[in-house]
Amino acid sequence: MTIPAETDVLIVGGGPAGALLGALLARRGIDVVVVEKQHHLDRDFRGETLAAPSVVTLHKLGFGPALAEHGYLETTAVSMRMEGREVLTVDYGRFAGRTLPIDIPQPALIGIFNEAARRPNHHYLFGTGCTGLLEEDGAIKGAVFKQQGGERFTIRARLVVGADGRFSKVRKEAGLSAHIQPMERDFVSFKLPRPAGWGNAAELVVDRDRHLVVLPTFPDFLRVGHNLPKRGFGELRKRGIEAFRDGIAAIDPRLRRPVDEHLLSWDDTGFLEIFTAEVDQWTRDGLVLIGDASHTCTPILGQGVNLAIQDVVTITPVIAAALARGARGGTVPAHVFDGFVATRKAHKSKVTGFQRMQEAALAQHTPLGVALRRLRFSTLNKLPLKYVMFEKVISVPHPVDPVDEQNAKALVAS
Repeated sequence: MTIPAETDVLIVGGGPAGALLGALLARRGIDVVVVEKQHHLDRDFRGETLAAPSVVTLHKLGFGPALAEHGYLETTAVSMRMEGREVLTVDYGRFAGRTLPIDIPQPALIGIFNEAARRPNHHYLFGTGCTGLLEEDGAIKGAVFKQQGGERFTIRARLVVGADGRFSKVRKEAGLSAHIQPMERDFVSFKLPRPAGWGNAAELVVDRDRHLVVLPTFPDFLRVGHNLPKRGFGELRKRGIEAFRDGIAAIDPRLRRPVDEHLLSWDDTGFLEIFTAEVDQWTRDGLVLIGDASHTCTPILGQGVNLAIQDVVTITPVIAAALARGARGGTVPAHVFDGFVATRKAHKSKVTGFQRMQEAALAQHTPLGVALRRLRFSTLNKLPLKYVMFEKVISVPHPVDPVDEQNAKALVAS
């Protein structure tokens, strides 16, 4: 593939946010290059659940047939059990529209976006790492890259989009600081074959200050996440994998047999440091951050990929309008994103606030704290208020620009 020396939009990071943005911009006739540092997408991801509004949005954007062709798993509900008692159940079928969340592997989702973007004005580069930004007169004019075994090269752009995740290189190189707020606990995750008759509900299983997140995963797995004290992974490993299996089974005895048969070594697990990142400034002239690069959330409720999709559908028409208004080859000024940043910060703040409230509840360990927590959730479960609360956090509608809907219809028709 010939690497363009310049483009309209240069997207650093080829995950769901970068790939989707690249596809939507390419449909509008905008020249776009998406750069991904990994050499392939054949790797495991933790966040693979798309909330119902994201599913609706992707259908509006024309990706419904491709999603159906690949296949996915619908999540019917989320439930919470504390100290052996079910205290809360949220039926996803009760939300407006009746659309259910789905689980689909992220490599497949990214592949669907990239396939839809196939056209001469779209380039997706694998195995290409960003080593710095090109800056002239205080504005970002492009970025510098290096492929394995190759020479450094520069791609100039009217706009650079940092979509490169929670440890964003673009954010660092642009001098945009992130206020990292560690959570008190971290996470270990693993996959197991889904036992027969398990069901399609996401579950939170809590025993005092220990908990498991158990998610049915496409096509026939369970993804299990387990909390541990901050910087406690080393101590956990010292106790051995057998002790870890025993700890999992003590929280949820249903997992005793699967973990004994399939969780054989630490190679079968993945570690995730839990923190949130608040970024005051998301933009510079010629640059904007989206997704985890601008607003890292915790894995609670799996909001990262859904917030990223909302970022993309919100920012696409803003970018298109800015490019159309500016002089050919001119840099996109930072101020055009003021409305986008304000809107997305407000929603992300609501999500993070809810996540911190949830984390504080899960960290309770005293007898009184545990009893009050169980009473609080049991009471909430009896009130219609629970659907109002969840609606505000995980069922926010995503307005789709009419141009993107029109392009989606053309895509489906072809």
